[in-house]
Amino acid sequence: MAMEYLVKVGEAEDSSIGRGEGKPSAGPVYRSIYAKDGLLELPSHLHSPWQFFSDSAAKYANNPMLGRRKIIDSKAGSYAWLTYNQVYDSALRIGSAMRSLGVNPGDRCGIYGSNSPQWITAMEACNSQAVTYVPLYDTLGANAVEFIINHAEVSMAFVQENKLPAVLSCLSNCCSNLKTIISFGDISALQKKEAEELRVSCYSWEEFSQLGSLDSELPPKQKTDICTIMYTSGTTGEPKGVIITNGALMAEVLSVDHLLSQTDRVLDEEDTYFSFLPLAHIYDQVIANYCIHKGASIGFWQGDVRFLMEDLQELKPTMLCGVPRVYDRIYSGNKLGNLEKGIAQAKAAPFFDKLVFEKTKLAFGGRVRILLSGAAPLPRHVEDFLRVISCSTLSQGYGLTESCGGCFTSIGDIYPMVGTVGVPMTTIEARLESVPEMGYDALASVPRGEICLRGNSLFSGYHKREDLTREVLVDGWFHTGDIGELQPNGAMKIIDRKKNIFKLSQGEYVAVENLENTYSRCPLVASIWVYGNSFESFLVAVVVPDKQAIEEWAKQHNVTGDYQALCENQKARNYVLDELNSTGKKHQLKGFEMLKGVHLEPVPFGIERDLVTPTFKLKRPQLLKYYKERVDQLYSEAKESKA
Repeated sequence: MAMEYLVKVGEAEDSSIGRGEGKPSAGPVYRSIYAKDGLLELPSHLHSPWQFFSDSAAKYANNPMLGRRKIIDSKAGSYAWLTYNQVYDSALRIGSAMRSLGVNPGDRCGIYGSNSPQWITAMEACNSQAVTYVPLYDTLGANAVEFIINHAEVSMAFVQENKLPAVLSCLSNCCSNLKTIISFGDISALQKKEAEELRVSCYSWEEFSQLGSLDSELPPKQKTDICTIMYTSGTTGEPKGVIITNGALMAEVLSVDHLLSQTDRVLDEEDTYFSFLPLAHIYDQVIANYCIHKGASIGFWQGDVRFLMEDLQELKPTMLCGVPRVYDRIYSGNKLGNLEKGIAQAKAAPFFDKLVFEKTKLAFGGRVRILLSGAAPLPRHVEDFLRVISCSTLSQGYGLTESCGGCFTSIGDIYPMVGTVGVPMTTIEARLESVPEMGYDALASVPRGEICLRGNSLFSGYHKREDLTREVLVDGWFHTGDIGELQPNGAMKIIDRKKNIFKLSQGEYVAVENLENTYSRCPLVASIWVYGNSFESFLVAVVVPDKQAIEEWAKQHNVTGDYQALCENQKARNYVLDELNSTGKKHQLKGFEMLKGVHLEPVPFGIERDLVTPTFKLKRPQLLKYYKERVDQLYSEAKESKA
C-alpha cells in the first residue's frame, strides 16, 4: 500500500500465528507523516496548562481575551471584552481564595454553567493551584450532577446563577462532599440560607474574589498531575470519569498547533474564536486552551440556539468549531429553499452554490478562515458545500474524550481527504484490530477493524473504575469501539461502531449506522433510527420528518392537517417510505437493507426523553424501549401487506 500520509512503525500481528489466547489479528502500527521522526513530545519546561495562560498574559497583557455580549434593556448589544491581564489577575485572586478555604492541590472542584468568562476564569484558577477541575452538566440527566459531585468527591463548585436551584435541590444528597458554592454572578439571601442549613457556604463571584490576593505563592506542578476529570455520557450505563493529565492536554494543544501550521492557518493574537460547543466537553476545552496559548480572543455565544447566527454575525470570528448538526442546519436551510422552488436537486447544487456563496459566508460573520468539525461524521455533501461556500479551511476530525479530543484529523487544504477523518494526530500511533464476528479483517487488502490508539495524548483511565479501564486499555492500546477503514492514501474512514451491528433472521449482518447515514441524505428526513429484530428478516425505522418538506408535499397533494396530523397520515407515511427507499437504491443499498415500514414522529429525539446523548448519538436500547409498541406494529403491518 503506497500511503502518502502514513509511516509504518510496527508490524502486523496475525492471530493464526501465535498472537496469544483469543486475541484477534492486528494490522501494522502507523504514525502520521508529520510525526515520521517520532511522536510529538512535550518540551521539558512545560508542566501545566497554567503556563500557556501565564505566558500569554505576560506577552499579550492588553489583548482582548474573553468577550460576551452586553445585555441592555434585555437586548443583546456588542461584545464587551476582558483583557488577558484582567483575567489573569482574576484567576490568581480566585485561586488564592480557594486555597484560603482549604482546597489543596489534587482536590476536585466543579464548574457548572454554559460557556462564559467565569467558566474559563474558574478553570484557570484551578490550574494555578494544581486543583483538578470537574465539569458538571445536566444533559446527562437530572441525577448526573449529584452523581458526579459524589463520585469525584467535589468539595467546591462554581455555578452559573440559573443553575443554582438545581444544585441546591440535590444538595442534601451531596453535602458530605460539597462544602462551598460560588455563583458566576450573584446569589440571593434565601439561597444562602438554604445552603447554610446543610452547612454549605455560598458566595457571590465578587465576595469570593475579595477573599483572595494577588501575591499568594503558587504550588509546583507536574505533567503527571490530573488536570481534569471529564464525565462522558456513554450510550449505556452511568457516566464515566475520564482522567486527563496536564501532559495529555498540553500535548493535544501543541499537536493542534503543529497540524494547523501545515496549512499556514496557525492562530495568532489577531484571531477571534467563537465558543459555543459546551466547555464541559473536551472538544471546546482543547480549542480554548489553544486560543489562550496563542493569545487569541474567545467570544462566547449567549447560550440560546435561536440567537446563534446573530451572535456569530456580531462577533465576526476567524475560527469556528462546529458539529455536523449545526453545519447541516446551514446547509439544509439553503438546500430546501431551492427544492421548494422546484429546481431538481442535481441542478440546484451548482446554481445555488453561487447564489448562496456570499449569503453563507456572511452568515458566519464574513471573516472565518478556519472551520473545524467533530463529534460525529459530517455528511459528505455538507462537507463539500462548506468548503466551497466559506472559502476557508475546513478540517473534519475524529476523537473521543479518552483521546483528549481529536486523535485523527484531515489536514485542511493539503490533500483530498473529503469524507474521511484523515490521519492520526502527531501525538499518537494507530492500528486496526480485526473484529471477526462483524466480518472486519485488519489484514485484508482493504483493511477494516477496530481503531486502537497509543501515545502522548490519551487518558489515564476511568476514575474509580479500574474494571472499565482494563476493558479498553489492553497492552498499552486504547480500544475505541469505532470501526475504521484504511483508505489507499492512508486516510481513515469511520464506517461503524463495534456495538451497532445486528443480525437479521436470514443471517445477514446489518451495520445500522451506515444505513442511517445513507437514509439521512433524503431531504425529507430530520433524523432517523433504523431497527432490525433478529427474529425478523427485514428492517423498519422511526423517522422525524423535515417539517418544511412534509408540509410542502401536503400542500401539493391537497392533504390537510398540521405537522402532527401529517405524521399520522397513511399517505404521508407511504410517501416518506418510498422516498427513503429510492434514496437507498440510489446509494446501492442491498435488498435486505431497504425499509419495509416507517413510523413518523413529530417530536425530535431529545435528551429530555433520554433517546440521544448530549452529542446526539442515538441511544438504541432506550429508543427500542420507547418505541417498542410502534415497532411491533410496523412488523405486523408489513407482514400483513406481504401476505
